[in-house]
Amino acid sequence: MMLALLAIVFFFLVVVRAVQDVDFLSAQNITNLFLQNSYVIIMALGMLLVIVAGHIDLSVGSVAAFTGAVAGTLTVYAGWPVYAVIPTVLVVGALIGAAQGYWIAFWRIPSFIVTLAGMLVFRGLTLWLLAGQNIGPFPRAFQSLSTGFIPDIFGVDRPNVTALVIVVLAIAGLVWRSLKSRNQDIAFGMEVGSSAMFWLRNCLIAVALLFVGWKLASFRGLPNVLIVMSVLIAAYSFFTNQTTTGRRIYAVGGNEKAARLSGIKTERLVFLTFVNMGVLASLAGMIVTARLNSATPKAGVGFELDVIAAVFIGGASMSGGSGKVVGVVVGALIMGIMNNGMSIMGIGIDYQQVIKGLVLLLAVIFDVYNKNKQG
Repeated sequence: MMLALLAIVFFFLVVVRAVQDVDFLSAQNITNLFLQNSYVIIMALGMLLVIVAGHIDLSVGSVAAFTGAVAGTLTVYAGWPVYAVIPTVLVVGALIGAAQGYWIAFWRIPSFIVTLAGMLVFRGLTLWLLAGQNIGPFPRAFQSLSTGFIPDIFGVDRPNVTALVIVVLAIAGLVWRSLKSRNQDIAFGMEVGSSAMFWLRNCLIAVALLFVGWKLASFRGLPNVLIVMSVLIAAYSFFTNQTTTGRRIYAVGGNEKAARLSGIKTERLVFLTFVNMGVLASLAGMIVTARLNSATPKAGVGFELDVIAAVFIGGASMSGGSGKVVGVVVGALIMGIMNNGMSIMGIGIDYQQVIKGLVLLLAVIFDVYNKNKQG
């Protein structure tokens, strides 16, 4: 998937330059990529756990729209401060996830049906709450959720030295974590790749991150939403790889009956995955609302398709039990880069939908082919 991402970036770099005479990897466009696709990455992290557990959530777009409308109502009409609005909306998202997860986990109603109903219910509630109108504008503090940037504490401004320091520290942390994981695998007698390939992969990742970091630093620095995404990616990577609960979710998706017989409380884990999904959908809803500077009834339309596509393109299995956070992030970036590149080239939304649908279909076919080959 990393190679596929690099190939897609190179393709648009060449084609966009030839067709529109635009630098696809300009600092401004890279910044826009993160700002435009932050909601996909955030919700895809939650969707990964849902799909790994063997379920699906079709309501995330409507939940994001509804929670964005709640945030708009509390901020603009009720006059609540941002520090009160954010936790309140996150709690609303958790309650929505709990309501749906309850029927799925404990009553065993198929997640497809429950979340399809949720998609309709919360879309209707969004229209009711907003009375069919937009709410805005928002105070600058709320807008900074999506459009704010980390200031340069060193006072240099351009390039933003603070951004460069954060990127270098992040690269060092990634390399250290990768090396530690490799040494652990060797200690347990697991098969690992060659040292040359290990260092080549890490060097390529480091160079790519350093390039992106330099571009961002030379423009406006690191967006606030990028910091939020990075923290969430690191947290969910640790959760899925290093915690007992995270590994048990994979066990539930791999074989729920065997997991239950081994003492895992499968219902509770499924319930928690939907609560988590609700929280991340509400966070994404606030970020989208802040970026648009308006809570709108049309927000969130089609979000669930991009999020689910990102998870499957990133390597998650339809049958549950497999999928990685890194793959989901790469899948979301692939979707975002395709959207951005095709828009710059002037490709119509009709053709964009066709291309995205074919990419998703190919990802699923590849998954089925691999499973049949292994079987």
